[in-house]
Amino acid sequence: MLLAEATNATNAATSFVTNINWNQPSWDLFIILFFVVAGLLYGLSLGRNRIIVILVSIYMALAIVNTAPFIPTLEATVKINDQVILKISTFLAVAIGLFFLLSRSALLKTIASSDEDQGSWWQVILFSILHVGLLVSVTLTFLPAEVVASRLSPLTRTLFVGEWARFCWIVLPIVFMALIRSSSKKKFKYDV
Repeated sequence: MLLAEATNATNAATSFVTNINWNQPSWDLFIILFFVVAGLLYGLSLGRNRIIVILVSIYMALAIVNTAPFIPTLEATVKINDQVILKISTFLAVAIGLFFLLSRSALLKTIASSDEDQGSWWQVILFSILHVGLLVSVTLTFLPAEVVASRLSPLTRTLFVGEWARFCWIVLPIVFMALIRSSSKKKFKYDV
C-alpha cells in the first residue's frame, strides 16, 4: 500500500513538473512553492527550538479546533464557503496564540535545548520541512472533499491530503522530536 502511494507520488510529481504553466499559476504551484521556500528559509531563520514550540502549538490548535463545541454553532451562522475560512482562521489564530504563550512559558525550557544549542543545520531543515508540511496538510484537510478533488492536482493530494500523507505529517514530527536529542542535554544520574 505504501509502495503504491510512493509510486503514485512519483508519477504525480513528474506530471506536475511537466505541466507547470508559469503564465497561469495554479493553487498547487503556490502550495508546492510555499512548502519548499518556507521549509528552507523560514526554518533557518527561526531555529530548531522555536520550530519545536510551533509544532507543539499546531498539535494543540488542531486538538482545540477539532473538539471546540462553539465551532459548529459559528459554522451554522455563516455561509458554506465561509465555514472553511472560519475553521482555517480559527486554527491559525489558536496556533499563533499558543505559540506566543508557549514560547514564554516553562514548556520551552522543557522541550527545547539551551539557547547556545539551536541544533545542527540538518535538524533545523528537517524540523522546518516537517513543520511546514504539517501546517499545509492540516490546512488542506479543512477544505471540503469536493474542492480538494476538483481543484488540487494529484501530486498535492498525494503529498498533503491523502490518508497516508496526513498520517505521515502528523506522526513524523513526533517521531523526530523523540529521536533527535540535544547535544547539550545531560543525562540524569541518580545518586543513592
